[in-house]
Amino acid sequence: MLSLPAPLVSTMHNERMPGFRSRTAVPVTRSVALAVAAGLVLASCSSGKDGTSDAASASSSPSPTSTVSVPEAVTVTEPGSELSFGETAAVIFEPTQNRGSVLELTVKKATKGSVKDFSGFILDDYTKAATPYYVDVTVKNVGAGDVGGVPVPLWGVDADNTLLPAATFKSRFRLCPSEPLPKKFAAGASMDTCLVYLAPDHGTLDGVSFRPNQEFNPISWTGDVATPKPAPPKTSKKPARKRSGKRQ
Repeated sequence: MLSLPAPLVSTMHNERMPGFRSRTAVPVTRSVALAVAAGLVLASCSSGKDGTSDAASASSSPSPTSTVSVPEAVTVTEPGSELSFGETAAVIFEPTQNRGSVLELTVKKATKGSVKDFSGFILDDYTKAATPYYVDVTVKNVGAGDVGGVPVPLWGVDADNTLLPAATFKSRFRLCPSEPLPKKFAAGASMDTCLVYLAPDHGTLDGVSFRPNQEFNPISWTGDVATPKPAPPKTSKKPARKRSGKRQ
């Protein structure tokens, strides 16, 4: 039975920045150990030397508009926009300084899960106390670049306004088959996937956020979170009594 070491994840708040030119870093509030075992691996964003997370540092490249051209038919969604589940945002996404494109991101719906959904995994105490949420999204490349092979650039946002990384899996998780963008995700490519977010301490998911770097005013999606109805208990049928063949 394989048990993997829990990675350290630096959680960040989703505060909106006062302006694009602000150099204020997003505060790192705490480092927490997230569950891993038997194929379930959560995205690791360990702290860098400057106190920011690796995920934020890696995406804190020069302004994406410096290298990514926007097609004339596409209108980029204004940073700071607040959308509802089902709505689409067009965003400039530049995972590295050498490549980028324009993506249409649609957060379709969110569903509350249960830690019991991971009964096939060995989980640590932190994850046992977390509440999983499953978010269905659609990603379409409407730009000219290829941004394949990277995670879908969306964060969960919990009730404390903390950014939650999406979990990743070594094997397919049936209830929410999370997948990164295909190795090749060029112009015109599209995919539907499901993202798993773990809200710590039995927390709640309040929304989903696109925030490619610390200085970007996040684009957020909110809406009603579905809660599946519990399955009815199974009832065992008692065998009917056999009647006597003779009457008195």
